Amino acid sequence: MSNETPLEAPQEVALLPVDATQIRMVEAVLFAAEEPLDIANIKDKLPEGADVPALLATIGETYATAGFNLQKVGHKYAFRSAPDLAHVLQKHIVQQRRLSRAALETLAIVAYHQPVTRAEIEDIRGVSVSKGTLDVLLESAWVKIRGRRRVPGRPVTYGTTDGFLLHFGLETLKDLPGLDELKAAGLLDDRLPPGFAVPAPDPDSDPNEDALAQGDDGSDELEPLEMDLTEGAPTETEDAPTETDEEGGATP
Repeated sequence: MSNETPLEAPQEVALLPVDATQIRMVEAVLFAAEEPLDIANIKDKLPEGADVPALLATIGETYATAGFNLQKVGHKYAFRSAPDLAHVLQKHIVQQRRLSRAALETLAIVAYHQPVTRAEIEDIRGVSVSKGTLDVLLESAWVKIRGRRRVPGRPVTYGTTDGFLLHFGLETLKDLPGLDELKAAGLLDDRLPPGFAVPAPDPDSDPNEDALAQGDDGSDELEPLEMDLTEGAPTETEDAPTETDEEGGATP
């Protein structure tokens, strides 16, 4: 997957005059924020009439060659260490949990097929998805419950979060690797079935998905499934306890 790159400011806003005091205010807000902020949140902390896109464009240019850059994550912004200095900070990276193969496969399905239901994940993988696998991904804050599908039973739908984009250095889901990139990385071989294609994620294209109603946290989906499995049908065990690796990041 691609590394994070400094925010490239659009020329149409980069040249607009901005107030130096407001630039300092935006810098302070972003520096103090515990998570990426969207334009609306930044604007709430500035004087009325502040041109936030122009301010962000100027800040992006100012820190483009500094030790940290302004990064765009989805529709939000945050200061991040410059990608080319990752080796300097290697010993200070927060260690992440080790994901099982089942969790990695489920995460990939959610990323490429979202919004997707639990039954659809099982259909794609060919095995039942354990409660532990979904719990691990939800607790990692890389996957979230999006809404409910307009079908009998009203199953919840799953999708990725801004935290997923931030961790894997993606600006949008369109930056996920395609077929050629996956082959080049050795994740796919040449023995693929005819017509095989990697989905192009479009999480807002499902007209049969409803947002969660107020008070509905989708928790019923996390209970064990009540279904008859054909004798001898493949199943999977729940994920093992959390582990860490020295370099950090999710590993199989």
